[in-house]
Amino acid sequence: MEACYSPDKLNITLYDAIAMVIITPPAFAGMWINAFIVSVLCGTWLKKKTFNSNEKILLVLGCSRFWYLCTTWIYYFLSAIYPWCFYVQPIPPLFAAIQSFFNSFNLWASAFLCVFYCIKIATFRHIFFIYLKVKIDRIVPWLLLGLLLSSLFLCILAYDFTDKTCCQNLTSTSLGNLGKSNTGTDEHFFPMFFLSGFGITTSFMAVTFSALLLLFSLWRHKLKMQTNSMKDLSMDAHIKAMKSILSLFFMYSINFICLILILIYTMKMENTVMFLISVFLYVFPSVHSLILILSNPRLEKALLRTLPCVKGKVCMK
Repeated sequence: MEACYSPDKLNITLYDAIAMVIITPPAFAGMWINAFIVSVLCGTWLKKKTFNSNEKILLVLGCSRFWYLCTTWIYYFLSAIYPWCFYVQPIPPLFAAIQSFFNSFNLWASAFLCVFYCIKIATFRHIFFIYLKVKIDRIVPWLLLGLLLSSLFLCILAYDFTDKTCCQNLTSTSLGNLGKSNTGTDEHFFPMFFLSGFGITTSFMAVTFSALLLLFSLWRHKLKMQTNSMKDLSMDAHIKAMKSILSLFFMYSINFICLILILIYTMKMENTVMFLISVFLYVFPSVHSLILILSNPRLEKALLRTLPCVKGKVCMK
């Protein structure tokens, strides 16, 4: 490991301190929420020795989001308290690779979950949809394996790109050759930019189509219940489900816009705007995971059992 410089004291600004104060509470809340999902699912597996497809995706999603939030918080902490460590190789490419891996895993696992819910809940009679409904439980493990391999591929690309960019920046700074550095950086950046943009857009399209199909199916079922004069309780449940899907789709849309903005304007935005976008990207996994807990009866019951214990311990202290 080679260091450019190593100051003897901390170098933290007011902006960095405010950023840490804003980011730390949602970070630890999100880590707790996703660790809770993983612990409940692992406890269920120890009792039953089986996982259904929904639990497999939730487990993978909870693990990826926990480590994504953890590594991102460590990144902000080090950049605020010890910024000099990002001049030490191979810390910058390692952080870029790890964040790229967990971000890709998080993005696609949430998309898989939307597609899975759409296939399981929606009631379409098309032969291909019926085939997917029957085979989805067998397809899920292969999808997760493919997600692992594609995330590892992006992880390697991110490491290679960041490593070459850091080396070129150090060389160009020492030689005063900034024009050549920018050309080389653009050549390395294009494949990473294209693959990241393709992955973000494709996952968002999967979420969009799944949400629209599920909304259409629920709306059609609601109309059938109205014509058959069925109970209002079932209709209320369907209306509540449609509102939940619309709210989640709205959150996904904002998340998609933020990801695209960061991808395109990384080097052009002001620090404050970039930070605000990063805060939303940071909060989204926590809020979405909390919604998943409240929409899952087993996880919701476990949460309600856990909260009185936490309140009791706080009161005792």
